[in-house]
Amino acid sequence: MIDTFSALLARVQDKTATVGIIGLGYVGLPLARAFASAGFRVLGFDIDAAKVEKLNAGKSFIKQIPDDTVRAMRATGFEATSSFDRLNEADAILICVPTPLTEAREPDLTYVVNSASAIASRLRRGQLVVLESTTYPTTTRNVMLPVLERAGLTVGADFFVAFSPEREDPGNPTHSVSHIPKVVGGLCDHSGDLACALYSAIVPKVVRVSTAEVAEACKILENTYRAINIALVNEMKVLYDRMGIDVWEVIDAAKTKPFGFQAFYPGPGLGGHCIPLDPFYLTWIARHYGMNTRFIELAGEVNTAMPQYVITRLADALNDAGKPVRGSKVAILGMAYKKDVDDPRESPSFELLDLLLKKGANVSYSDPHIPSLPRMRHWPHLDPMESRPLTPEYLAEQDCVLIATDHTAFDYAFIVKHSQLVIDTRNATKAVPAGREKVVRA
Repeated sequence: MIDTFSALLARVQDKTATVGIIGLGYVGLPLARAFASAGFRVLGFDIDAAKVEKLNAGKSFIKQIPDDTVRAMRATGFEATSSFDRLNEADAILICVPTPLTEAREPDLTYVVNSASAIASRLRRGQLVVLESTTYPTTTRNVMLPVLERAGLTVGADFFVAFSPEREDPGNPTHSVSHIPKVVGGLCDHSGDLACALYSAIVPKVVRVSTAEVAEACKILENTYRAINIALVNEMKVLYDRMGIDVWEVIDAAKTKPFGFQAFYPGPGLGGHCIPLDPFYLTWIARHYGMNTRFIELAGEVNTAMPQYVITRLADALNDAGKPVRGSKVAILGMAYKKDVDDPRESPSFELLDLLLKKGANVSYSDPHIPSLPRMRHWPHLDPMESRPLTPEYLAEQDCVLIATDHTAFDYAFIVKHSQLVIDTRNATKAVPAGREKVVRA
């Protein structure tokens, strides 16, 4: 045991270990960049052959990672592959795959189990496997480990397993992988030691916790905290709207308090891969322990209802202008789930689009970061659509312009000036003094 552990630890510490990363998306590719920059040989795995071909050609598919960065990674030995037979080349294998929900809002660990199965069929002595995908506590030990053990090897003696949750924030230039502390929990002491040694090469601080379950619970807590507080301000937005109070002004006033308050902001619904999904992982596992997490579930209901609230406000505004939703031209500004990113995962804009189409509106969109709408798992019925340029003519012919994502690239004074009606879900027009009579906040 000591020989296997010591040999792998030495390779990690002198950076001769090969790091394998399964899943080269918004989490896996930045992680690959960090390890490549630190001097490790990185082998990336992905089932998308087109993505693999593009990366090996030195081209990126993620806005926050430019082509020059991918070419620099290639120059230091980074390689992408769709051949999972090469998993035995890696000394450390990091799993960065999606953990979505089923239609019944239950955890869907298909990608995790498939990744573990692929590893198990090639697992050799002296490998470290780390799950980074957000999931409920006990997944690493009770779901992934049994799959890995099919290889006939013993964890802690022949191979090592840990959990270290991703904390990627797409589009955030300040908090990238290399600037965020990494939480690590091993299934045994040696597993934790190896994972800590590995991540210490790329992050400013490694936070060692006692078990993988603590690390799993940590990530769920982080995202549930955000989901609940967003639900709180979303509910307050609805209430304060009825009372004629500006919720954004209220938040700006409250955040002047130097303690005891953190500002969260309302919006048209939750987006991104984590915040809309992860709390439901916790509520699911809670039921297995005989507990209903009513507080978390209520927050989920509030956030889930926001797109419908926005459409109701839009319909009321059109009605005040003497127009029905059916037949009206509506432009959605922003299909990404948050500002200045090209990530459409779980974006509430897709539900807004779907709701408007069902009501008979003629809908188009504009998003400088998403030139064409990708096929989305929950919205397979949506027809292909291309982003429209924001010209005065295009804006003027719309009966309503719906600001769903507050991209910095949008000129909001220009938008308000040339539009007939603007529904602002992000307070993006706050600094626009002219044409306020055309703006409705929702």
